[in-house]
Amino acid sequence: MARAIKERIGSVDEPLEKKLWKAADKLRKNMDAAEYKHVVLGLIFLKYISDAFEELYEKLKEGKGDYEGADPEDKNEYTAEKVFYVPPSARWK
Repeated sequence: MARAIKERIGSVDEPLEKKLWKAADKLRKNMDAAEYKHVVLGLIFLKYISDAFEELYEKLKEGKGDYEGADPEDKNEYTAEKVFYVPPSARWK
């Protein structure tokens, strides 16, 4: 029984990315490709937002050059650079 539960939820040491891919594979089996593309495109868009945010966040955190004195938690800093602001509760890290 414990083995069956472990197989269902995966290894505790398994990286989050692998768990997410396994979940995506399970979803895809029950969906038509035309429907699944909406899920995939949404995830790609979220990844793009996250990457752009992280890049600017690091620049703001360093505070060098044009970003000297900038607050990495100020939404306006991201708006000025045309980057989506990601609240702390929604960040990957």
